[in-house]
Amino acid sequence: MALPSWALSAPVTQQEREELPVSTVSAKMADTCGQILLGSGLTVLSHPLMYIKVLIQVGHEPLPPTLGRNLFGRQVYQLPGLFAYAKHIIKIDGKVGLFKGLGPRLWASTIGTVVHSKVVQKCQEPDALELLGVQQKAAKGSLQHVVNETTKEMIARSCATIVTHPFHVITLRCMVQFIGRETKYSGVLDSIVTVYREEGILGFFAGLIPRLLGDVLSLWICNLLAHLINTYAIDDSMSHTGEIKNCSQAVTGFFASMLTYPFVLVSNLMVVNNCGLAGGLPPYAAVYPTWVDCWRHLSREGNMSRGNSLFFRKIPAGKMYALDQKRFF
Repeated sequence: MALPSWALSAPVTQQEREELPVSTVSAKMADTCGQILLGSGLTVLSHPLMYIKVLIQVGHEPLPPTLGRNLFGRQVYQLPGLFAYAKHIIKIDGKVGLFKGLGPRLWASTIGTVVHSKVVQKCQEPDALELLGVQQKAAKGSLQHVVNETTKEMIARSCATIVTHPFHVITLRCMVQFIGRETKYSGVLDSIVTVYREEGILGFFAGLIPRLLGDVLSLWICNLLAHLINTYAIDDSMSHTGEIKNCSQAVTGFFASMLTYPFVLVSNLMVVNNCGLAGGLPPYAAVYPTWVDCWRHLSREGNMSRGNSLFFRKIPAGKMYALDQKRFF
């Protein structure tokens, strides 16, 4: 995952910030607003994909396997992909059904962008840098510079994740209601009251630990691996060096997300675990005391990558499809 452009700028002291002209302050506000609008647009566009992915992650398979061909042209039984799943949802709930849970997710996106921006600005201050033990004069492109910037980005992302996690919980539970056709979580405010009444404050942070661990590991793997590739595998004398380095950052980001996907899966399952919805209770899911128990169970069943792919989905080895329950067992 590439470091944001503002994360590579020189630190701004408190005195300099107070002396900034109004135009500069306005530009920063405009930049934040632009990030919010862009993030909201991407959130809306990607929501149906996330919705289908979450339903697959919890084990909901409403459509039986069909005979198809894999990447090598061989005939195999496959599970319905993204488009077939989307058509099924539209058939039941209409096109608007693909955007169930969008409201709290937009709240999470907006608040997360603001928190991330504020924390990054705070981390650029000399006092914060000294507290973090960050060396301000590390040469750009050096390992120390990468460690410094990754540390600040890790803190900013973690703060944004913690603050917005309650909205993430509500989003996933709104989605999973599709399985049992419940209406328990119908709006942001009503959902907040429901979670607090049934689970207390801790209910808003279900699945937070594996989500944080996955985010942190993914960030460090991506940035350190990209640094190694850019330093030892790419010659600065080559043409289009900048484009090649950006490409390597994207590739390492994809690789890191693949490695840390089990944390995403476990986190999402713990969000809906034993919350009173059909998708978080047997037979779709066991009741897990902790996220570690969930991890162990998925590992034993060979389901650590469930939902990772939305195309060419193969049938789990050794599993039987239960048509009445719409799941594998």
